[in-house]
Amino acid sequence: MNLVESLEKLWNSTGIANFVLPADPNITSGFEQFLHQFGSPIMLLLCLFLLWLGIKKQYEPLLLVPIAFGGFLSNIPVADIAGPHGFLGIIYEAGIHQGLFPLIIFMGVGAMTDFGPLIANPKTALLGGAAQFGIFGALLLALCVFGFTLPQSGAIGIIGGADGPTSIYVTTKLAPELLGAIAVAAYSYMALVPVIQPPIMRALTTKEERQIQMEQLRVVTKREKIVFPLVVLSLCVILLPDACPLIGALTFGNLCKECGVVERLSDTMQNALINIVTIFLGLSVGSKLSAEQFLTTQTLFILVLGIVAFSLATAGGVLFAKLMNFCIKLSNKLTGKSTPLINPLIGSAGVSAVPMAARVSNKVGLEENPQNFLLMHAMGPNVAGVIGSGVAAGILLALCA
Repeated sequence: MNLVESLEKLWNSTGIANFVLPADPNITSGFEQFLHQFGSPIMLLLCLFLLWLGIKKQYEPLLLVPIAFGGFLSNIPVADIAGPHGFLGIIYEAGIHQGLFPLIIFMGVGAMTDFGPLIANPKTALLGGAAQFGIFGALLLALCVFGFTLPQSGAIGIIGGADGPTSIYVTTKLAPELLGAIAVAAYSYMALVPVIQPPIMRALTTKEERQIQMEQLRVVTKREKIVFPLVVLSLCVILLPDACPLIGALTFGNLCKECGVVERLSDTMQNALINIVTIFLGLSVGSKLSAEQFLTTQTLFILVLGIVAFSLATAGGVLFAKLMNFCIKLSNKLTGKSTPLINPLIGSAGVSAVPMAARVSNKVGLEENPQNFLLMHAMGPNVAGVIGSGVAAGILLALCA
């Protein structure tokens, strides 16, 4: 090999020489040819934008920052960091493909969650269930209108649960080729809860409804809090075994928190363990943001369907709360009782974005009535939404896998 050939080989191994790919004669569309040739620099710029959103705007930074950085690494030419034998590829195979990381995060979520508001007011569980309407509404749209397959439609629909780990878990089982787009959509819309939800909440409620004040919740005993996760898991075992991995991880974490005898385990799940796994989860999800996987028309459809799913979930919770109020008023009229009404704003907290959705319900309620503190009431449907998204995931796995 002479000097010229050596220099040419060295040049071809640099990133500069490989940022722009040669034209593919098999691609006839000019736009698709552009994406093929300039995919890497486009994705690098997009990942920098996601980093900006996570750092400057603080949109779900704990996951958006590692996802964006993982995406940046996966689009570096030649290095093949996201390949089967690359750094990110190994992490993805061990933690995402096998479904381990989302389950560990669910365990940590359980250890950090107080189910007391749900136990104190069990009927708010219905609001968490109603909010899952967005999942199945988006599934039907993806299947019947946008032409996705049934497994892909199920993976897209789960975005409506507003639960990032659940979205990742379901997608890896049903449509791993869509993981990058679905993960970015799920976490982006979770971060935009304070922007997306309030206009929907105001549009579907009257000023009088938003001013409804709710009674203080009763005190929940320690025994109730210990028994609750065991009851939830038992029902899941009987009715929907496919949801047991997610629900089992959630209830185990919660039991460790509430039993009071394994504080070290609970503390580890709430802090060190969930933080370590979050790093690896974000980086490995980012490995699926390569140009050939992300820069497609499917990604645009997924982003559209994601916002539709999230909006339908919010609307479903609010409208079901209004239906409950109608039934309460009718019951009061027939029986002469004075059962208190539910503020429909807490229905929007039925999505699984804990505790952000509950805080949004409280904020909108305070805007209408400075004495209307809805946070603890909204936590009931909010934590029910966590359970509901796990149950919905089990249903999708049973139907679509």
